[in-house]
Amino acid sequence: MISVVFVCLGNICRSPLAEAIFKDKIVKRGIHNLFEAQSCGTANYHVGDSPDPRTIQNAKKNGVLIDHVGRQLNEDDLDYFDYIFVMDKSNYNNVLRLKNAMQHQHKVFMLRAYDPIKGEEVPDPYYGVERDFQEVFEILDRSVEGAIRFLQNRM
Repeated sequence: MISVVFVCLGNICRSPLAEAIFKDKIVKRGIHNLFEAQSCGTANYHVGDSPDPRTIQNAKKNGVLIDHVGRQLNEDDLDYFDYIFVMDKSNYNNVLRLKNAMQHQHKVFMLRAYDPIKGEEVPDPYYGVERDFQEVFEILDRSVEGAIRFLQNRM
């Protein structure tokens, strides 16, 4: 089984949505038994919280359900997960600041690297409006699709 974790700052917008999209896609493909997926944040702002209501609403509008409770990334996650997909450069750097990160750097990837429409980062919609949440959904949908193909090619 391949384990993946999606990482953003607070774990209430981008990363739980990426996790939900990933799970939805692998269930629809009938390959959910091959993967384990979670998400977390590099900060502890929203530990124990549900995703942002706007994220939940946007996911639902796009046919994806989110079942998640916020948590913070820790050193054990770097040992545990096979692939760590981060949303932006700041959080990429935050992951690499963990004490044991250098031995796991090969597992850390920018999620947007798998987006066929090139871009570097998944923008944070937290201070935005519905249009921003929809843009993030579309970026994540494409990027997660590419990441699944990448993972399947490595099996």
